[in-house]
Amino acid sequence: MQRVCLPDTDLSISRFSFGTANLHHIGGRKKQTAHLMSAADVGFSHFDTAPLYGFGEAERALGIAFGGLENITIATKVGLYPPGGSDQGRASMFARKVAGKVICPLSRAIVDLSVKRASLSVEGSLKRLRRTRLDLLLLHEANINLLNSDEWQRWQENFRDKVRWIGVAGPAATVEPFLKSQSPIAQIVQVRDGLTTHEADVVGAAGRSLQLTYGYFSSGAVQNLGEDVLREALLRNSTGSVLVTTRQTHRLATFARIANGSIGREVS
Repeated sequence: MQRVCLPDTDLSISRFSFGTANLHHIGGRKKQTAHLMSAADVGFSHFDTAPLYGFGEAERALGIAFGGLENITIATKVGLYPPGGSDQGRASMFARKVAGKVICPLSRAIVDLSVKRASLSVEGSLKRLRRTRLDLLLLHEANINLLNSDEWQRWQENFRDKVRWIGVAGPAATVEPFLKSQSPIAQIVQVRDGLTTHEADVVGAAGRSLQLTYGYFSSGAVQNLGEDVLREALLRNSTGSVLVTTRQTHRLATFARIANGSIGREVS
């Protein structure tokens, strides 16, 4: 799969990145791991995850599949955490999700933008991912008014040995304040976008090139919207990587074929 160097970074990643928010729906750990490895086999080199995804299940599967492989980059997140923690196991996770339909707090994400919680989360993510350093750490839909930017900047400097790049992820409404204030936390921006809504235009308005975008389709919508949407998404974000996902292994090769015909800053 064609790769690009994300603008303003030294990260070389695949034109399509693989999202793991729904990975826990793909059977057990063995099937999840096999699916991830199949994605890597067709050229996906960047994977997006979070402690919230599957209550830690996604990170654990990525750790088994790739461990410390240097040719695979992984982005994880801080700021939103699963109730009950990220190490409670599949049975507890599914029980909370079912019960949460009646008692919302049992499954609702916990918002905590403190650096203390972030430090603990990074250590947990490193353990689950079986890595000694994170390629990319994103603040998960963070409200800039609810965090201490100076404290976060000091934290980032102190964690350079464990976090290679730091950034923000979320819809335009949450990332735009970071862009307008030229926050040093927003080294990398992962923003929701659409082919007609163009939410990611806030990045260009701030004088930045698109890096990571998502939201053009869901795993289910990929099957229905067709390949033209995938091509248009790559044209829309011609300088970075588009986050996609699918639960069907046989569809993975389609992403590689389309990426190889896209326009971008090819580096390998």
